[in-house]
Amino acid sequence: MKKVIKKAAIGMVAFFVVAASGPVFAAVGDQGVDWSKYNGTYGNFGYAHDKFAIVQIGGTYHGSFLDQATYSTQVASAIAQGKRAHTYIWYQVGGSQEVAKAALDRYLPKIQTPKNSIVALDYESGASGDKQANTDAILYGMRRVKAAGYTPMYYSYKPYTLANVNYKQIIKEFPNSLWIAEYPNYEVTPVPNYNFFPSMDGISVFQFTSTYVAGGLDGNVDLTGITDKGYEDGNATKPDTDTPATDEGQDANEVTPNEIQEGMTVTIKFSATNYSTGQAIPKWVKENSYKVLQKSGNKVLLENIMSWVAASDVQALDTGGSNSTGNTQTHIVQSGDTLSGIASNWGTNWQELARQNSLSNPNMIYSGQVIRFTGGKSGATSRAYTVRYGDNLSLIASRLGTTVQSLVSMNGISNPNLIYAGQTLKY
Repeated sequence: MKKVIKKAAIGMVAFFVVAASGPVFAAVGDQGVDWSKYNGTYGNFGYAHDKFAIVQIGGTYHGSFLDQATYSTQVASAIAQGKRAHTYIWYQVGGSQEVAKAALDRYLPKIQTPKNSIVALDYESGASGDKQANTDAILYGMRRVKAAGYTPMYYSYKPYTLANVNYKQIIKEFPNSLWIAEYPNYEVTPVPNYNFFPSMDGISVFQFTSTYVAGGLDGNVDLTGITDKGYEDGNATKPDTDTPATDEGQDANEVTPNEIQEGMTVTIKFSATNYSTGQAIPKWVKENSYKVLQKSGNKVLLENIMSWVAASDVQALDTGGSNSTGNTQTHIVQSGDTLSGIASNWGTNWQELARQNSLSNPNMIYSGQVIRFTGGKSGATSRAYTVRYGDNLSLIASRLGTTVQSLVSMNGISNPNLIYAGQTLKY
């Protein structure tokens, strides 16, 4: 999610928000994260006490529908680790209910989190100049989410909401449905700073930082128990409804140390302290996922870090299969669009789009035409960054709009503190 620093500080309000929300749920005060493709195939938690993840399924961007290929594996990963998984949709619909309808038609049938779980609409850019039309488009979406059997929420930040949305209409129809971001700064922030709480009615989830850990990760706190929705008494391994992703996560959660096999993807438990060699395991290592390269007795060798770890110190994130939703993207041509412009947004080229869409004349596209693209950066130039003197991975990740975890994974970095001037990093 795009983030900004908010300035308005207020006093301690968390108690008021929780008390005003009615009954106290098991999840009140639980912290968690939200993920998109920038958090990798299996996502990453910041701390052992994290209890939930809200995962992007995709969304609409300037008329294009961009699916998140990481969605189902991230949902399964959260369930495998005993966390509650929820969903959010990037909802750049402006004030158009037509675009909103297309987005909900596309994504509601693809949701892999349980019925009654959160489905949030991320409305933080692309607002029209008509405040009421924006509000109506949001309410339309939230009604569709509710009708589909999920718990609707609205995500944004306070200044943007006040400028573009009549938010009190939202909470009148959907009480305590706001998920609002407000950050004091970009320093690592493991717990909420309520001096920067956004003073608005109806907030159930407070996103208090985008630097939950070094390198970047969104940190959130549940103020009302809303993240229990969709789970039996808050138990992530027993969601109220099965889906392929939650089933995969449940199966992985039940894998014992003896059943860990080569080819599985695992994460190192936060409770683990040492590699099999006796060396201490750094915290950043526990925030990532790894393929098992070998198993020997009660030890496993993990890819990228190339270290042996006790099998009892890892948690399986999959059972060796795949549940990816795929990576087909769709764009509805708008007036003024060009094929090269659409291709640039997807990191490909116009020749590839012309090939995939059987376009004999790439200059002849028309408003309302649907352009599809399947795959990654086919035909595109890969991006690279040359490390400068004084750089560190956290600084580079911030500059490039990515995360330390992504840079580590893409470049096979075993120690994120050891980079050098002149080194080339893919991103």
